[in-house]
Amino acid sequence: ILASPASGPCGALVDAAIEDTFLYGHTPIAVEGEAAEKLFAEYSSSEQSAVTVTDCPAVCLDRGVDSSLVAYPLPEKYLNNESHEHDTFANFMASNACGRVEYGFINYSGKDLALYWVNQNTETYMYPFLQNERNTRFTSTFIGHTFRAKDPETGEVLLEHTVESNGVIGVGNHVNHHRKRDIRKEVRNTMGGEWRKHQLVKRTFSALGFDTGRLPNDVFGSMRAFYYNNRAPPHRLMEEWDSKGLYVNYWETDCNFIQIPWGLKFIWQERLKEVVQEWVGEEIEQTDLYGMRQYETGARLLTHVDRINTHAVSLIVNVAQGDLTEPWTVEVYDHADRLHEVVMEPGTIVYYESAKALHGRNSPLAGGFYTNLFTHYRPINDPEWYMKENPEGTPEPLIDVGKCELVGKPNEYSQGAVKCENDAIGPHLSPKMVTARSGDDLYDLWLSVGPSFEDDENALSDEL
Repeated sequence: ILASPASGPCGALVDAAIEDTFLYGHTPIAVEGEAAEKLFAEYSSSEQSAVTVTDCPAVCLDRGVDSSLVAYPLPEKYLNNESHEHDTFANFMASNACGRVEYGFINYSGKDLALYWVNQNTETYMYPFLQNERNTRFTSTFIGHTFRAKDPETGEVLLEHTVESNGVIGVGNHVNHHRKRDIRKEVRNTMGGEWRKHQLVKRTFSALGFDTGRLPNDVFGSMRAFYYNNRAPPHRLMEEWDSKGLYVNYWETDCNFIQIPWGLKFIWQERLKEVVQEWVGEEIEQTDLYGMRQYETGARLLTHVDRINTHAVSLIVNVAQGDLTEPWTVEVYDHADRLHEVVMEPGTIVYYESAKALHGRNSPLAGGFYTNLFTHYRPINDPEWYMKENPEGTPEPLIDVGKCELVGKPNEYSQGAVKCENDAIGPHLSPKMVTARSGDDLYDLWLSVGPSFEDDENALSDEL
């Protein structure tokens, strides 16, 4: 949608500009009343004195944004926004605010292909379309442009797609290869390694090592629109796990992935950096944004810590979930290695010290799907941050909270089911009342909440 004011000088100016401008598939809507007030509150004074159309407010709204978030577009979506001046209305429509998008192509066809841009009946060769996730190619293009993937030997067309939004598309899908292995032995060894890695981190940033919050509305709206437009195959594809270990139980259930274009990644990560900086109280730099990963029924995520040099402070973002029959908690261990279980809803975030605070989701996902992304930061230019003493003013780690007891139900999470003498422990302490002392304790939790192994033969899985 292309939204602009219905009244005042800008109503006529925008209408005239629309007549002479290609809109890249956008439907023009003149808004008034509450809608105009919410979308253009900051522009009310300039709107009345507008002489040319570029003096007027206008905004491109993404397809798929939730109705509750439509009044909160990213600043980058407005005409003459802080990051880009548009000297003409046509340039606005052709910019990243509206018609220009970024689109990715992934090849799982089993053979190298050739990718073409198609203009009416003319094909323009772009580049070799190589296989697998590592060879994903993103290109800057426009809504309405068409691309074609062909077998260079036979000329067979394996994909023809017209771009409608920022996104990604695959030719075929990845198949995770399985091999026989001793799951229990490997998980036990992995848990021991993760325990040792978490002990390497000296520095802390917060009292517990984690906290909860909520996304800014405009960032959440942008994420939701992107997810909506790429939520199904062939945009959502199998994540490549057969070469990455067993942190996700891909041998038991599908784990899907939606790659995010670089431009959107940058916008989201820069905005979320401000949120994380406020939490940690110091300047940080972005190191990675990963996702969107979609877990399916039965999914589990082993307890682990993240890369020590780059993942000092991070966010888990829940983008979407549906048809769950019970909450799928994220399990986080605090600085005293007490287990907390946090319930998330779409739009909520969990701040966590991801190289130090052990975290996972060992209980199988009960029904439905669950879509997250993860964004990571560290102190500026400091890959050895984890070896340093805490700066002055850093909150003291909360170690002693006195006696704790279960006052709620065993399946009540994020509701204060465990009460301690020191209320600073917060509402997320797990009703399981687990404190880890070794990797074996992490392994025992994984074993206790998952599907049972009846005998040694079942521990050896040829599903892996």
